[in-house]
Amino acid sequence: MVTNINLKAAIVSALMLAGLLIVWEASVYTGPGAATGEMSEYEMLTGGAQPDDSGIPAPSAIISHAITELSDPFYDRGTNDKGIGTQLLYSVGRVLTGYGLAVLVAVPLGFVVGMSPVMQKALNPYIQVLRPISPLAWMPLALFIIQDSVKSAIFVIFICSIWPILVNTAFGVASVKRDLLNVARTLELSRLKTAVTVILPAAAPTILTGMRIAIGISWLVIVAAEMLVGGTGIGYYVWNEWNNLDLTSVIFSILMIGVVGMVLDSMLAAATRAVQYAD
Repeated sequence: MVTNINLKAAIVSALMLAGLLIVWEASVYTGPGAATGEMSEYEMLTGGAQPDDSGIPAPSAIISHAITELSDPFYDRGTNDKGIGTQLLYSVGRVLTGYGLAVLVAVPLGFVVGMSPVMQKALNPYIQVLRPISPLAWMPLALFIIQDSVKSAIFVIFICSIWPILVNTAFGVASVKRDLLNVARTLELSRLKTAVTVILPAAAPTILTGMRIAIGISWLVIVAAEMLVGGTGIGYYVWNEWNNLDLTSVIFSILMIGVVGMVLDSMLAAATRAVQYAD
């Protein structure tokens, strides 16, 4: 039954994609300027595209560009000439560094908050004040204090990742069934052993849900952060290609951002499913 549903969903999804690509391809060759080859006013002012390249690129052009880029994705020929794979590696490395630091801080702190009503009430005002602040609002302060664009970007990832993990960890720990804690007391387990052997397995699905939310936010933020600080990374790549008026590369890089984000989310989703248990 489940296999049948998955097959039908895959067929519907493929048909939707095919329909979208067909409409997109047709609209490029029948849209304004397609028949006369006229450039838009913006393109004439910037001296950007040739008449036959005006407008949004067709899917066929993007696919052709993707094949070329992915045939050698990890080249490095200088500051403004790096492959899409190299740029993605820079971004993923920064995300995983900031995200990893957030996990190391947020999970233990979430345990403290979840296990202690006093700490929960004491820290809650600070969490509620700091959590809504846009991560990019920290960037100017980070650049001033740290004085390094890469470390500042990592700090921004850290600060945006810590809150979903902290809140979900505290909620998961506080929601552990009293029966499990009573059994631990009956067995005279220490607080540390209770946290590791009883609370952690019970709260793991909730903790990983917070980690899954955090990795998605981190990937969103790193693109914007790299647009601001420049240098390397997929955000800088997108902005640099826009400055070159290369819409084909811009759309291709947007698609690659989506693919990498999907992979990161899928990894955390698989981990979440692995630790779930039936009552």
